[in-house]
Amino acid sequence: MLTWKNFKSILMKIYPKELRFKIISKLSSNTNLKLEVGLLCKIASVSKSWYYKYKERFKSWNTKENKEKEDLELISKIFNKSFQKKWWRRIQIDLSNKYWVLMNHKKIKRLMKKYNLHAKIRKKNPYRNIMKADQKHRTFDNILNREFNQKESMKSLCTDITYLHYHNWSRRAYLSTVKDIATKEIISRELSGNMEMDFVLKTIDGIDKNKIKINNTIIHSDQWLHYTNQQYIKKVEKLWITQSMSRKWNCLDNAPIESFFWHMKDEIDYKTSKTYNELLDKINNYMDYYNNERYQWWIKKMTPVQYRNHLNSKT
Repeated sequence: MLTWKNFKSILMKIYPKELRFKIISKLSSNTNLKLEVGLLCKIASVSKSWYYKYKERFKSWNTKENKEKEDLELISKIFNKSFQKKWWRRIQIDLSNKYWVLMNHKKIKRLMKKYNLHAKIRKKNPYRNIMKADQKHRTFDNILNREFNQKESMKSLCTDITYLHYHNWSRRAYLSTVKDIATKEIISRELSGNMEMDFVLKTIDGIDKNKIKINNTIIHSDQWLHYTNQQYIKKVEKLWITQSMSRKWNCLDNAPIESFFWHMKDEIDYKTSKTYNELLDKINNYMDYYNNERYQWWIKKMTPVQYRNHLNSKT
């Protein structure tokens, strides 16, 4: 015999709570039936308070769904305009620049994955592998070998590139520097808006322009493309400087320059720069301050320039 308890258990098995809430919502909103919510909740064996909580959640779900649809329309518009070749990075740039919409990259990636918006990626360039293979023949041994405690100026130099975000993280510049390990002086630097080869070569030119005396000098760097490039190698050889390189993926081999970048970024408020020229002025002012006014404990409490003069006076 079918009792109320049996009916209740069958109802709960067939219709989960969420489905029962949806049925109550439809029946209560129907003006022809005029059924009370309390009665429907009793029949469906659900709490009246839980039903109203569900309604509130359902409203938020609807608004989220509508917002997701709007975001998807924008993403799809940009994606299809690019002949399905734009990936999330370029879509994010277009959203901010063309539509003034700031959207988190995680959201873009999630929506693209959810709705199968896969970019048509071009085939691998066969010549790139040849270049990579050729690259191995342009690396150099680690002559410096972490011997950072140098006592003679212009014997051991180190060089590297760092990036600087400015204009509220919307733009990026690149700084190339050459540091004398013994005196901690920045003997040459170059700022650029791109990662082209020229600004690294100009940094090396700065050593020659500043008429710095070179005597059995080595210059240490990582194995980045700029430093394995034939143009760079020839320019360094022309100055009678010997190249030295860090081991792969080992930033500690070039610790002196990494340490300088860390201090510089901590001491300059470069992120607030609105223009490239403003950033350049800040970098130039800091370099002048660092070399001539910033006293350092490990070089007898002198500035880098003072310590260089001190070392040179001994010889």
